[in-house]
Amino acid sequence: MSWDVEAFREKVESQHKFPGTYSFKFIVPKEKKAEILSLLPEAEISFKKSSGDKYLSITAQAFLQNSQEVIDVYFKANKVEGCMAL
Repeated sequence: MSWDVEAFREKVESQHKFPGTYSFKFIVPKEKKAEILSLLPEAEISFKKSSGDKYLSITAQAFLQNSQEVIDVYFKANKVEGCMAL
């Protein structure tokens, strides 16, 4: 993953109050669903299948304590093969 973590942290902190709810959106091959769900076990989750039924859009609303928790989820999601974070 190649991104400026500190710039991302500043952006998250300027747009969200913590502790609070943060919204994640991922697109994954449908067989990777469980891996993403394991990253946010307490989150409110919704799904949408792709038209070809190969991919799954996952929206997760999670209550997090700080911006570092957001960054940690993105780092872990980046390790899931085929995952795109939006």
